[in-house]
Amino acid sequence: MRKNGRVQPGNLGSSTQSLGRRMLKNWELYLFITPAVLYFLIFHYGPMYGIQIAFKNFTPVKGITGSPWVGFDHFERFFNSYYFWDLLWNTLSLSFYELAIGFPLPIILALAFNEIRNGGFKKTVQTVTYAPHFISMVVMAGMIITFLSPSSGIIIRIIEAFGINAPDFLSDPRWFKTVYVISGVWQSTGWGTIIYLAALAGVDPQLHEAAIMDGASRFKRVLHINLPTIIPTITILLILNMGNMLGVGYEKVLLLQNNLNMESSDVISTFVYRSGLISAQYSFSTAVGLFNSVINAIMLITVNKIAKRTSDTSLW
Repeated sequence: MRKNGRVQPGNLGSSTQSLGRRMLKNWELYLFITPAVLYFLIFHYGPMYGIQIAFKNFTPVKGITGSPWVGFDHFERFFNSYYFWDLLWNTLSLSFYELAIGFPLPIILALAFNEIRNGGFKKTVQTVTYAPHFISMVVMAGMIITFLSPSSGIIIRIIEAFGINAPDFLSDPRWFKTVYVISGVWQSTGWGTIIYLAALAGVDPQLHEAAIMDGASRFKRVLHINLPTIIPTITILLILNMGNMLGVGYEKVLLLQNNLNMESSDVISTFVYRSGLISAQYSFSTAVGLFNSVINAIMLITVNKIAKRTSDTSLW
């Protein structure tokens, strides 16, 4: 409570005691969320202390506090480098390619699953499409390399069986992004349908019954009933995907990368890995990673504002 612009100490203490009583009363709930809170504090917020080395000339001997400040020198070095635009183009083109192909497919698959009436067939197809999600990234990359091996790859043999000269998918830079995206679709599309199927479960059956009475076909019912139901879910996931446009993970790219396809496979995350962990340029790699994160945050906020103005769905 305020009086003459001042907070009364008694009331502040009362609200603190009230909060303490509520926490004591619901201690099971607070205990339940404690591991998640500790995880984010230790592994996400704690390491943010080290972001300051992006503005320092960090050396392990002097430590973070003892290293001298250099301002934006590392950022200027990255922006003025000859490889800046190549890294940015590879990262953005790979992200947009993956978004254009991989984002709509789970929606289409979920709408198709929702229309299947044969329970056994539906469960079988869902299991087959979900299964690749549980394959580890290292094993997945090994499978891709084996399937596309010029000497013994099964996909190469199938292509050659049709009398077509198969390209070298793993060495030709023109094919790297396609291999990356198609393999990602195979691994994640089935799993991505789960959220949309959960949203489709909330469709009121009476809407379909009324549409059938009006003579609506199955396609029209999907288009005018099912699809509008999952639009809010689509919007939220699109915002999250757009906020991670420069966040191409280095694991899969690094596993499929070689000297021959480096022209199109080198992205910001792999560059940070090489410059930070291999070349030990800790401050420089931190500056590059911070630039990457800031751009992602700006895109997330921008797309969220656009979605908020054009619809009622947004993250906040």
